[in-house]
Amino acid sequence: MKNAVPQVASLLLEKLLLLVHVRALPAGTEGGEPPPAASGYYDTSCFRRGDLLEVPRTLFVHFGIYLGENRVAHLMPDILPAFTDDHRQIQRVVTNKRLILGVITKTASIRVDTVEDFAYGGSILVNHMDRLFKDQVLGSEEAARRAEKLVGATAYSLLWNNCEHFVTYCRYGAPVSFQTDKFCETVKMIIRDQRSVLASVLVGLASIICLGLAPSTALPTIFITFVLWMAG
Repeated sequence: MKNAVPQVASLLLEKLLLLVHVRALPAGTEGGEPPPAASGYYDTSCFRRGDLLEVPRTLFVHFGIYLGENRVAHLMPDILPAFTDDHRQIQRVVTNKRLILGVITKTASIRVDTVEDFAYGGSILVNHMDRLFKDQVLGSEEAARRAEKLVGATAYSLLWNNCEHFVTYCRYGAPVSFQTDKFCETVKMIIRDQRSVLASVLVGLASIICLGLAPSTALPTIFITFVLWMAG
């Protein structure tokens, strides 16, 4: 029964991603390896070792550090390093299922892939974040060496240790995630909006009407409403 929990969570998260019309990876089949872009799809002649590469997605931006010779170091959620040390298996392109289970179990790896596998057909921005850090940009070789030293299995946290934290540490010396900051600000706005209290009451009442009055329905309604009211 315990082994079924990650599978159920993975299935629910995949269905949620489908509902918002976005996949964890831009392409691919269920449980299979998504086909990478053709070799040479990107002109890497304009990339320098230590460059920070960004690939905008539908709901997020993926980041990596260019190491030269068509190689990019980037942090990806991945369940496989928790089960095996076989480099050949881990180095295969991360499938949606591996990625989703990695997010759930908070495991990841900092890996080196080709530019094509890293970007998956998306447009690439180069050093787009430099304008935000100005005088904090480290030398290109220092950034690349930092990335190379960190390659391997690592813990993952959507808020505290994601791909953006990795690249900002390598290039600017401080792990920062503007995506995380924006998400937290949005959550705070929702909590501060007193309409959230009303919404929680209505949802709670609906669950009580549908499922009946019981501790499993009444207590969450009271607790969530109270927390939102006090935090607002």
